[in-house]
Amino acid sequence: MTQEVSISRELYDHHDEVSTKFELPAGLSEETVRKISEYKKEPEWMLQFRLQGLKLFQELPLPTWGPDLSKLNLDHITYFNDPQSTQNAKSWDDVPENVKNTFEKLGIPKAEREALAGVGAQFDSTTIYHNLQKELEEQGVIFLDMDEALKKHPEIVKEYFMTQCIRPNLHKFAALHAAVWSGGTFLYVPKGVKVDQPLQAYFRMNKIGFGQFEHTLIIIEEGAQVQYIEGCSAPKFNQNSLHAGGVEVIVKKGARMRYSSVENWSINTYNLNTKRALVQENGVMEWIGGNLGSGVTMLYPTSLLIGAGARADHISIAYAGKDQNQDTGAKVYHLAPNTKSIITSKSIAKDGGITGYRGLVHISKKATGSSCAVECDALMFDAISQSNTYPTMDINTDEVEVVHEARVGKISDEQIFYLQSRGLSKEQAVQLIVNGFIEPIVKELPLEYASELNKLIELEMEGTLG
Repeated sequence: MTQEVSISRELYDHHDEVSTKFELPAGLSEETVRKISEYKKEPEWMLQFRLQGLKLFQELPLPTWGPDLSKLNLDHITYFNDPQSTQNAKSWDDVPENVKNTFEKLGIPKAEREALAGVGAQFDSTTIYHNLQKELEEQGVIFLDMDEALKKHPEIVKEYFMTQCIRPNLHKFAALHAAVWSGGTFLYVPKGVKVDQPLQAYFRMNKIGFGQFEHTLIIIEEGAQVQYIEGCSAPKFNQNSLHAGGVEVIVKKGARMRYSSVENWSINTYNLNTKRALVQENGVMEWIGGNLGSGVTMLYPTSLLIGAGARADHISIAYAGKDQNQDTGAKVYHLAPNTKSIITSKSIAKDGGITGYRGLVHISKKATGSSCAVECDALMFDAISQSNTYPTMDINTDEVEVVHEARVGKISDEQIFYLQSRGLSKEQAVQLIVNGFIEPIVKELPLEYASELNKLIELEMEGTLG
């Protein structure tokens, strides 16, 4: 019996013809880095930071583990493209029509009108729209694109930008990100402010052979609370693209942060994203993610629990079909007493797709009274697909509680027969099993807030049997 399950990409694989305001030729050099910084009119310290990143990138090796990156030719990547004809708009009406049409198809303005406290939209290297509800501005919330934040709040950016969470020497693609980052989101929530509605940013790659390197910096002060949603997509081309963004989250004492993302890049995209959070005393960090679409993904959101009583929850779903390798997971460092983490990872593989959970739980000698629970579930649709688990537990004290559980399952003829005997068709039976499998993850995504995420994740798998 063959089961066909597919995810419709028709909405995301379209490509729009958009004129270019400024573009650098493909390839990476010191001249490329200097021209990016010059075009953005950045301060000297940021230029020097970029050049140091470039030096580290040239020195650090490619990862020798995980998916094969040999077909990613970094000399063929375009590292900067400004496609817009206007600067960052505060009103949706001011966005160029051809760029606006792309985001209209994805539901961005509708989502803002109906449910969101603020929205940012990036097209290739440039943020084309950013807006925040006035009442949040009056409470001191800052929600800007990263380039604008560098100009308006240089002292905050200089203090936190790749100095605490992601350092340029972390790995080769972190160094590359430091050298060529562009756009992204800056979010600052003052002490005690609780933002009831989520804020969202959407990142779209439109150009062939392009590299997108947006930087997200989020600072949640003591006792504050916020939800942030990130969506990503790209059209399908016959040339590889690269996404190597960076996400840094600072969760201060007693603060709470929920970061939700759905990354639905096209099959020709290498998704090599880096996401890390620093969580202080009694702070809570929640990572909720869906990964599908890209040909190769290496993504391991990381929580550094540096304060007593800090907590991290990691919830993720990965989908891999033909010619896809989704290597995802989570890393949690317990560095203080009574810290807690829960990692829940689910994956679906079909048509020879490869999914992998790659995780690290580190508990230091100081982290007495801490606990961690890891649960990995994989669902495979055929004998040619793969599901791999690479858990690492580095436990340095006996006064902790650690649990790891992993399961791999396959939809069987018996399950299909049982559900058919209850009046379902074969197709409905497969759909029901898949929905039940992913339901614990999907229910945590803020679909009720952002209509475009309903379209983007498309985890309601429409199937046929034959």
